[in-house]
Amino acid sequence: MSSEREILTWDIFGSASRELASQIAENYEPDMILAIARGGLLIAGALGYALSVKNTYTMNVEFYTGVDERLPVPMILPPVPDFNAVQNSRILIVDDVADTGHTLAKVLEFCSGKVGEARTAVLYEKPASVVKCDYVWKRTDRWINFCWSDKDPVAKRDWNVKDA
Repeated sequence: MSSEREILTWDIFGSASRELASQIAENYEPDMILAIARGGLLIAGALGYALSVKNTYTMNVEFYTGVDERLPVPMILPPVPDFNAVQNSRILIVDDVADTGHTLAKVLEFCSGKVGEARTAVLYEKPASVVKCDYVWKRTDRWINFCWSDKDPVAKRDWNVKDA
């Protein structure tokens, strides 16, 4: 991985989310959007507005614990979405980045057989991702500084996945 970084500012995020929405709108009309928390929350909201999709879900998946530090495998955290009422729906799974792709793979596996069709959308996709996303704003091998997480938190918490 390059030591140079991608820098996603709030201004670039606005343009990137509209460009990604336009890509999606060309050939897919999702019934619902599933945001992978936390990184996918903001882009999922932006895509929901741009694609006129009000039906949104959130799924909490823990994988990264720090800069380039991960758990051995992604873990789905409660509460998990119940898709019984939307079994035949077209779902758009949204995250900020497909780095290794293991988080997206876990969510796709979870959705398999529970929804009609699932496609994936990310702002960034890295070459090593095990999932090749359906919709990508930009491909890069750099570490990414996202505008929503590039500064230290204002409140520090001492917790881990077992406490969640």
